[in-house]
Amino acid sequence: MKIAIFGTGYVGLSNAILLAQHNEVVAVDIVEDKVRKINQRVSPISDNEIEEYLNTKQLNLRATLDAKDALLASNFAVIATPTNYNPETNSFDTSSVEFVLDEISKISPNTTVVIKSTIPVGYTKQVQSRYPMKIIFSPEFLREGKALYDNLYPSRIIVGDKSAEGQCFGRLLQEAAIKKNVPLLLMGSTDAEAVKLFANTYLAMRVSFFNELDSYSYVNDLDVKEIIQGVGLDPRIGSHYQNPSFGYGGYCLPKDTKELLASYGSIPQTLIGAIVKSNEIRKKFIFEKILSKNPQVVGVYRLVMKQDSDNFRESAIFDIINMLKSINDIKVIIYEPLLEAEAFDGLEVVNDLNTFKTKADLIVANRSSNLLTDVKEKIFTRDLFGNN
Repeated sequence: MKIAIFGTGYVGLSNAILLAQHNEVVAVDIVEDKVRKINQRVSPISDNEIEEYLNTKQLNLRATLDAKDALLASNFAVIATPTNYNPETNSFDTSSVEFVLDEISKISPNTTVVIKSTIPVGYTKQVQSRYPMKIIFSPEFLREGKALYDNLYPSRIIVGDKSAEGQCFGRLLQEAAIKKNVPLLLMGSTDAEAVKLFANTYLAMRVSFFNELDSYSYVNDLDVKEIIQGVGLDPRIGSHYQNPSFGYGGYCLPKDTKELLASYGSIPQTLIGAIVKSNEIRKKFIFEKILSKNPQVVGVYRLVMKQDSDNFRESAIFDIINMLKSINDIKVIIYEPLLEAEAFDGLEVVNDLNTFKTKADLIVANRSSNLLTDVKEKIFTRDLFGNN
C-alpha cells in the first residue's frame, strides 16, 4: 500500500519506518532540514532503533515537503502533527491537524485518514461531519527515545473504527511489529480518544503517587528506596514506573491530564484534578528543598525530561528553573550538551562539564548520571533507581 505520513516527530517518524518495512511510505514535513536528513537516512531525532533502522534496513521510505506528491494514489494518510495544550481555551490546539485535513480534502478526498495526534474526546466525530474523507483515530502509546521500539513491541494496538478500513490499518501495524499476537482492539473513535487520555492520566497518577511517597519519606528521614521496593513487591502494584522525579513532564502527560480534567466539565471528580495539582505541589516542594541548602550557584544538569531523549518540551526542570530565577541571591547555570548557545533563557550555559562541576556549589539533576559520581556531595536529585 502507499501511505502518506504528515509529521516526522517521534510518532510520525516511528510509524513511517514501521510501515515502510512492507509498504511505500512518503513522510511529509514543513521543515526542509528534517526532510533532507530522512532522505539521507539520518535521524532528525534521538532514538536508537530509528537510527538503526534508517542505517541498516531496506525501507521503502522517502520524505518530501510536497503534500500532493505524498498523497498521490495513497491508501492511507496518517496525521502525526503536534497538538499542544492551550491554557486559554482549556483544550488541545488542533489547528495543525485541521490544516492537514484541509490539504487532504482538496488533494485526495478518497484517501482514508488516520489521526495519530492526541485529540480531545469526540474530536473525530466532529471533524468527520466536516470532511469528505473517512477519518479514523488510532492512539499511540510510545516513549520519547524508544518510539520505534514501542511500535515494534507494542502492548496493544487500538483503532477507533470497526469498518474494513479500520481492520486493515490495524493489521498493517500488527504485521509490521516484531512482537507476535499483539492484541488488536477495534472500538468507536470517541472511546479510543478516551483510552489515550485516561491511560496517560493513570501514568501521571502513578508518577505523582511515588513522588508524594518520596516527599513524605524525605521530610521524615525514611529510606525511600526501601519503602518503594517494599511497596512494589506487591504484584498488584509492581516494580515499574516508580522512580521519583521532580514531577511528571514530557510532551504527553502534562497536556493530556489537563485536557482530560477540562473535559469533565460538571461531571463530579476529585482524583483527576488532584493529579494535576499534585504535580505543581511536587515542583514547589523540590524548589523549597533546593533553597534549604542555601546555594549561591545552582547548576542545572540537563534540560531533557528523561534519559535518551533530545526533547525539552514540558520538562519539569523548567518550572524549578523559573522559581530559582525569582531569587536574587542565586545564580543559575545550565549544562546541556544539546545546546550550542552560550545562554538559554537569560541563563549562562556551561558547555564543559568539568567547568560546570567547579562553578556550581549545588548541582540539580532530575535524572542523575555516572558522569556526576565525582561530585556526588554536590548533587541534589530524587533519582533513586537510575531509570526513567
